[in-house]
Amino acid sequence: QVQLVESGGGLVQVGASLRLSCVASGRTFATYAMGWFRQAPGKAREFVATVSRSGYTTSYGRSFQGRFTISRDNAKNTVYLQMNNLGPEDTGVYYCAAANMEGTPIDEVEFESWGQGTQVTVSS
Repeated sequence: QVQLVESGGGLVQVGASLRLSCVASGRTFATYAMGWFRQAPGKAREFVATVSRSGYTTSYGRSFQGRFTISRDNAKNTVYLQMNNLGPEDTGVYYCAAANMEGTPIDEVEFESWGQGTQVTVSS
């Protein structure tokens, strides 16, 4: 397993952008597909986006396609989530997760390592 630490969350206004980062420990980062999930207040955790081991393939949840972009830098053991045009519905805790598999998994049961989460609050 890898240890994951997210950063970049905060309080922003409607329409703002944020970039979340997740740094992984260990030397095997490139063997993991990486994902982001969100848990809004009072709701279940939901899939946001994943990126394949190489970074060439991505998948997005329907609510995030076109506004959010996931990317990774294997040399820095880091995965990013660029979030644009944020709205109040984007408020929640964002979690980074790692899955030791090919492709772009979207089901959270496929992810074996999770970060502590970073809070994003979008104020109107």
